[in-house]
Formats: sequence, structure tokens, C-alpha cells
Amino acid sequence: MKVALVQMRPVLGDIDKNLKIHLDYIRQARQKKVDILIFPELSLTGYLLRDLVPEVALQPDRSPIFQQLLEASQDLIVIFGFVEEKEPGVFYNSAACLGQGQIFHLHRKVYLPTYGMFEEGKFFAAGRLISSFNFPFGRAGLLICYDFLHYGTSYVLFSGGADYIFVISAAPGRGLQEEAGFASQRMWELMGETVSYFSSAYVCYCNRVGFEDGKGFAGGSFIYHPAGQLLARAPDLKEHFLIQEINPEELRRIRQKRFYRRDNRPEIIWRSLGKIINHDED
Repeated sequence: MKVALVQMRPVLGDIDKNLKIHLDYIRQARQKKVDILIFPELSLTGYLLRDLVPEVALQPDRSPIFQQLLEASQDLIVIFGFVEEKEPGVFYNSAACLGQGQIFHLHRKVYLPTYGMFEEGKFFAAGRLISSFNFPFGRAGLLICYDFLHYGTSYVLFSGGADYIFVISAAPGRGLQEEAGFASQRMWELMGETVSYFSSAYVCYCNRVGFEDGKGFAGGSFIYHPAGQLLARAPDLKEHFLIQEINPEELRRIRQKRFYRRDNRPEIIWRSLGKIINHDED
């Protein structure tokens, strides 16, 4: 089974150009017999949209853009980022998983960074749900960028039986270090290693590259094995089409050795969180 990450630079605010880029990569993926193709966060629009948000928003059930992507994804899974107008005038930073001509899942970003260079809370509504879903290769979960850095989100997907955790991102590069790469990249890789190991799931993280309004995006996309091993990593800063073979049978092999799935008790977490939320102390 082949997974591909498209480490691309979207054209800010130009949904038609970005659609063409997506369709071109889908054609390439089909030629290379890719099963799952993943694009970065807001791949159809670019990231620093600000007042452009309403102009590039899509309604999946009636958008011609979505229809073209649905038609193109008949024989492979395609995951990408877009601006969703769920109801008139209410916009979300969303991810879609398409395949076999249908929408398997939509995820609306829950954690919206609004500090420093980030302004998402000014323009987007926050999603209210994280859930695993069925797709042709088992069960999966979608997260968008900052969602992944809140470790409870991955636990929800783990408890929902996710075999694959797909993370799409628009993360900048921050902090130089003596060795090659950004200091901030270690944060993402550490989470990928930890989540894959303790969730016994494949973790695929697709980040973008390029510059917008002087802000540089880091790249460094990666895929982790359910044993917590790094399988593949894309270079920093450069556009790259990363294709990696993975073996779904590894999920069964790893879970026979590690009993985190067998021993998981989400009802305990539910009750404990309920007490915290309700300020009910023993």
C-alpha cells in the first residue's frame, strides 16, 4: 500500500490554480499507483487569507470544485485542506477525505491558534468534534496542525479505533539549531513518534512550504510506523512529493505485542474529565 505526501506551496487566494495543482498531483499519484494522497492544511487556498476567507469558502455538497475532486478521487483516497462555509457566513478551517467518488469525512479544526503570527480565531469558527471514521483501508482520523499538539485529540482517535492518523499542517519554521533543520520541527516529530507508538497507528503528517506575507513554512513532512519508527521524511523548505510503502499487516503485528488498545478504558477518562469540568472534587 502506498501513501504519498504532497509538500507543496499553495497560491494564496487562488483556488483555481490550486485546484489545477491538486488535479496534477492526483494524476501523478494514479500513475504511481498511490492509494492515499495527502495535501497540507488549506491546500486549496493558502494560509494567510484574512479577509479573503469568504471569497474562497466552499460548501462541499454544492461546490463545482468539490465535484471535480470527487470525480478525480474515484480510485484513490485524497485528503486536502480548504475553507468550509458550513452555514451562511460561518467559516471553518477544514479537512476533507474523499475516495470512490464520495466524502468519507470532514474535520473542522478545533484548536485555532490566535497569537503571534497566527490569527485564525479572528476569521474561523472552531470545530466541536473529533472522531474516527471508516474508509477503505480501515479506520482513520483527521487532525489539522495545532490540533495535533493537543495530545488529547490523538487519544480520542485512538479510542475510536483509528489505524491511521492523518495530520495536515501549515507550520512555520522557527528556531535555528546546530544540526540541519528547525528547532520547531522536533516538536512535530516528537508528537508523531509518541502518538504512533502509543496508539499503534500509522501517523502521516503533511506540512506545506513557501512564503506568505514574509512568513516561511517549514516542510519536513513525515510518516511514522505504528512501532514509533520514522519511515520517511521530506526535506525542509522545498516542495517534495514523498511516496512511501506501508504494510497494514504491521498494525496487527504491533498490537499483538503492545496492549495499549486492549487495555484502553475511555470510560475512566470520561468520568474523570467530567469531574474536572464540573469542578466536582472527592
